[in-house]
Amino acid sequence: MSLPNVLARLRPDVAVIAPSDRTDLIPGLMLAHQSGTFPTLAGILLTGGYQIPETISRLSEGVQQDLPIALTDAGTFTTAERLMRVRGPMTKESKIKIETARRIFAEQVDQAALLTAINVSASEVRTPLMFEYQLMERARANRQRIVLPESTDDRILEAAAILLRRGVADLILLGDENKVRARASALGLDLDEATIISPTDPVHVERFAAAYAEARAHKGMTVERAREIVTDVSYFGTMMVHLGLADGMVSGAVNTTAHTIRPALEFVKTKPGVNTVSSVFLMCLADRVLVYGDCAVIPEPTTEQLADIAVSSAETARQFGIDPRVAMLSYSTGSSGSGAEVEKVRAATALVAERAPDLALEGPIQYDAAVDPQVARTKLPDSAVAGRATVFIFPDLNTGNNTYKAVQRSAHAVAIGPVLQGLRKPVNDLSRGALVEDIVNTVAITAVQAQAIKAAQPAGASA
Repeated sequence: MSLPNVLARLRPDVAVIAPSDRTDLIPGLMLAHQSGTFPTLAGILLTGGYQIPETISRLSEGVQQDLPIALTDAGTFTTAERLMRVRGPMTKESKIKIETARRIFAEQVDQAALLTAINVSASEVRTPLMFEYQLMERARANRQRIVLPESTDDRILEAAAILLRRGVADLILLGDENKVRARASALGLDLDEATIISPTDPVHVERFAAAYAEARAHKGMTVERAREIVTDVSYFGTMMVHLGLADGMVSGAVNTTAHTIRPALEFVKTKPGVNTVSSVFLMCLADRVLVYGDCAVIPEPTTEQLADIAVSSAETARQFGIDPRVAMLSYSTGSSGSGAEVEKVRAATALVAERAPDLALEGPIQYDAAVDPQVARTKLPDSAVAGRATVFIFPDLNTGNNTYKAVQRSAHAVAIGPVLQGLRKPVNDLSRGALVEDIVNTVAITAVQAQAIKAAQPAGASA
């Protein structure tokens, strides 16, 4: 079989078995593996025992690639027959096998029936591992389209491969398709299920430029200027969300927070009744999950902004199965202290109570009284929130950011976020030091937010 006919028969992750005197196939298969336009291969097995010519060996050594090439004295049939009997073990290092097994289990096993059969009662304790599992299951139950603009970052590609293996979301990557797939191939990643769109695609650019110019006409924006702006991946990805081509966006591994959020503030805008875009961290402690806000966006919130943050944070808590009991934090509890900062928190608490009268709420309150039942019995014995708060609203960014980091390091908590809230459609920011696991969790969170936004829309409303 000639090389063109071999290439036509390649499938993802196949091992190619060929006679070792067919050295003409090796360069072509290596190029196909790296190209991004053909499926990635598991390896090449050369049968018959013929030595590979020195020129081909030198060529192979000089090309940066991760394609295993093995040589055997056995014939083609014997080699294939032996390979069919190979059964690789699944160990804790077998990441791809484990992710594949988790997805197959989730999709094929009736978990409710299984739990009923073994008569296991649900636990009220939520460990970080349990929370992550529940998060992934919720995202997988109703898959959303999430756009990842920063495909030039290897962490994004690795996270995308994990998300696709788990079936958590349908992913759109922005970039040159050949380059993205070639880099994924070099990293040994399977992105076959991902959609890859160029941010310079003329059809999308024209549509996005017209929409952006219309949204920013009051600022003097023209279509000509808009064409240049929307090719920026942050603007391009946000416009996909705005126009319903994607359900949410996750960015920030490469770009700054301001660069990630600015497009959303310009044309996605805030939800009805909300005037403030803020953030929370989901703090996964050993036995529970708490919500901290705002720890990333607003340096010195006003009274109205604090109220917005509290209402939005309570809504975010509900989205992730956390019963919101809101503590408006200050250096004083109840009426024990005074001062401008305490009065601001007290006024914000009154606004929240007016806007959400059914919300369990306490403020101003100190952190120890909000979280420790013994302290609560001393300082606010009749409070429904003191000692058992789940949502903590900090008076300013300095306090919130330092507190979440202190708890993260001192209590070995898993901090997931920042999770942006208040926008009409979900756009979330990553830390530029984000780990692959952080990206995976943030995409799942964005998918759950998109589910909640869709569920809250009136029947017949557009996505």
